[in-house]
Amino acid sequence: MSELRPNFWTDIPMDDLTRPEWEALCDGCGKCCLNKLEDEDGTVALTRVACKLLDGNTCQCTRYPIRHQYVPECIVMTPKSLEDNMYWLPQTCAYRLVFEGRDLYDWHPLISGEAASVHAAKVSMKGRSISEDTVSEDDWDNHIIEEPT
Repeated sequence: MSELRPNFWTDIPMDDLTRPEWEALCDGCGKCCLNKLEDEDGTVALTRVACKLLDGNTCQCTRYPIRHQYVPECIVMTPKSLEDNMYWLPQTCAYRLVFEGRDLYDWHPLISGEAASVHAAKVSMKGRSISEDTVSEDDWDNHIIEEPT
């Protein structure tokens, strides 16, 4: 983590973060990789049906650097794309929290110093998701969940 400036998430505007700092904001919960359902009113429901590239035990993308070769619609989060995509980001997401000027949770790896703290706090999807390869899209509504917070 030596590439990271101290307290960058509170002291530096998001547009000025380095690539390693931007990536370090991700807490590794895996919730952004869950498929969501949106109704005609714009209400978004979270499902436990995960992108086929999500490793359900580590909550990491198995093909992160080349994920668009497998999932072209995967959204790349940037400071510019945040506002348009805020409606589907998890409530605990550091990108959302920093954008809204809120503090990171004490279980966030940048605060705790431990990558596994998100799992220990039981706010990640570790062991809770199923792959989209195993369930028909027509059945996703049978897998709607509340966000672990």
